[in-house]
Order: sequence, then C-alpha cells, then structure tokens
Amino acid sequence: MPFLETPQRHDSGIIKPNGGVHSVGELQKRGFISHVTPALLKAEVAHPVAITATLLGLIQPEDPHDPLARQFVPQEEELESFSLAQPDPIGDAAHSPVRGIIHRYPDRLLFNPIVCCPAYCRFCFRRSKVGASAGLLSRKEIERAVDYIRGHEEVGEVILSGGEPLMLSPRRLRDIFRALEAIPHIKKLRIHTRAPITIPEQFSPGLMTVLSGTTKPLTMLIHCNHPRELGETARHVMAKLHSAGITLLSQSVLLKGVNDNLETLTELMRAFVDCGIKPHYLHHPDLVAGTRHFRLSLESGRALVQQLHEILPETHRPTYILDIPGGAGKVSILSDRVQKTEQGWLVENDKGEQFVYDDAD
Repeated sequence: MPFLETPQRHDSGIIKPNGGVHSVGELQKRGFISHVTPALLKAEVAHPVAITATLLGLIQPEDPHDPLARQFVPQEEELESFSLAQPDPIGDAAHSPVRGIIHRYPDRLLFNPIVCCPAYCRFCFRRSKVGASAGLLSRKEIERAVDYIRGHEEVGEVILSGGEPLMLSPRRLRDIFRALEAIPHIKKLRIHTRAPITIPEQFSPGLMTVLSGTTKPLTMLIHCNHPRELGETARHVMAKLHSAGITLLSQSVLLKGVNDNLETLTELMRAFVDCGIKPHYLHHPDLVAGTRHFRLSLESGRALVQQLHEILPETHRPTYILDIPGGAGKVSILSDRVQKTEQGWLVENDKGEQFVYDDAD
C-alpha cells in the first residue's frame, strides 16, 4: 500500500511556526542577550537556534538565571570540554535498520518521520542529528519505514518522535496514522512531543480531528521541564487533548539550573497532575557534547528524587531514568539495578547485562 494515496501539490508536509528567533543576532536585537560574542556564534554553529514566539513570551530576559532561557538561549558554557561526551549517546544508529526507525526494544520502536523542531533545546541528546536542514523524510523513506514496521510482527507499539512530530501537517500525520492503523499487529500509537508548549497554535481543529480519529489507542508523552512552561495556553491545549480521550504522560530531564531543586520538581509534578498528565519519566541527562553545564552527578540526582518521592503521593511520582550509554536500554536509577562501586556506577539492564556508568568528568 503506498504511503500517500492522494498526493497534494501544495502540502509540504510540515507546518512551520511564524515569528520567533533563529540566531543569536536576533536574540540580541530582542533583548534576550546583551552581546553577541565569538563563543555564542560558535555555539550557534554547533547547535541551531530556534525559539518560538510562545516561548519568547514565557522567558524573563531580565533574570540572568531564568530557567526557560537556560533551556533555549545559547550559552558560552556549551563550548566547555566534556570528556565523557558521545556523538550518539544512547546508540540510536546501532538500532536503526532503515532511516527513520530506531528499533531498540522487541515490542516497540521509534519512528522519526521528521528531524527538525520549532524550538531547539540546548541539552538535546540528538543535537548532532536534528536541524532545519534535516527536515522531513522523503515519501520513499517513509514508505520504507512503514514496510519495516509491517514486516516485524513482534512490534505492537509505534512511537512517533523526531524532531517534533507535531510539526507534520494534519494531512501528513493522518496518512502516517492510516498506514500504521492498517497493520494488524500494531495495537498502540504514541507521540513524543513538546508542541503543546512550543507551538500551541498548531492544535487546530484539523489536527485535533486527526488526533482524536485514530483507530488505535493514542498516548502522548509531553516533554516539559519547568512549571512555568505550563501556562494558560499550554493548559488549554492539554484540556483539548484530554477531552479527545488521549492519554497524557510526562517526560522531563533533570537539568542543573532549571529544575534541580525540590521546590521546582514538586511544583512541576503537581502541575502535571493538574493538567491531566500522569508523571512518568524524569531523565538523567545524557552524555552529550555542549551540555556539561546542565549535568549534576547521579548521586546528587538520586538523593534529590528520593526526597521528591518522600513528599509526593505515588500518583505524582516520576520514575528517575538513566538511558544506558550505547543503547543498552533504560534503568530506574532508584532501583537495586543501579549500585555505586569503586569503579563507578554499576548498572544492569532488563536483559541482566551489566555496565559501568562513569559520570565523574
């Protein structure tokens, strides 16, 4: 079955947001940074700049420690050396049999039809792969990805990620859903997204019709790291998604200078529940070049999340997760499968394989 039965001449497949900024020069003109330094220009080359108009409205430029600015505005610290950094920290390439597919676990896989975002997080673990020039997979590449999924009957769940999958036009997303829904062994669909926060205007009646019209259960993992991201506009989008019967889960990253304190994390988890989002994953930062200033030690993170769990009821508690470098899978950091030794942290994946995790850079 062809991926798109009725190609549309004027549908590029991507809806790009209006406004926002895309360079450190624009950030200076808008008052979000005071000077364009050589270091900031190098940071811009290493990882693209894009901040949507909605995010700009949430950032408080007068605050030099603003947690939202820290996530999206380039910083000179991105040039700090980081000896533990890896170009592919969670082993995506080793588990990518065809372009756009990451098949790390037997029963589910990632399908990345788009590899650009409306806003670029400065801590992105795929920063070497995403960017404005990367764009959308071609029609043939998407067909090959769907063919791969069709040929693997052990896969029951497809996770749309990227990039930002909700930059896809409603027509393109609908066509992908239809192709996946036609595969008998696919029982569930999932979307990993930051769109309710970065591009809330994307949730048009057309997109909501596509999202609510899936014939398979749909879950969304909402990426959000600070309670201020969940303003009135984002909450309105969450309410629409919730009313459409879509299951909402959270996905956050523990980031130094953003949310690495008990007060912020407590407020964030409570805000998720207020929005109808079940707290799900709190990720330890991956070993990515240019992100050393975001990292805290595994020991510090573990102590902080243990405190968080003591304060919050079980319904509000996220699972503190480490993605084992190289693509060996996820492990709960508070479980007995993560132990501190003289050689570093000994971690064990679901297969019983053991690895030494070093975060002593």
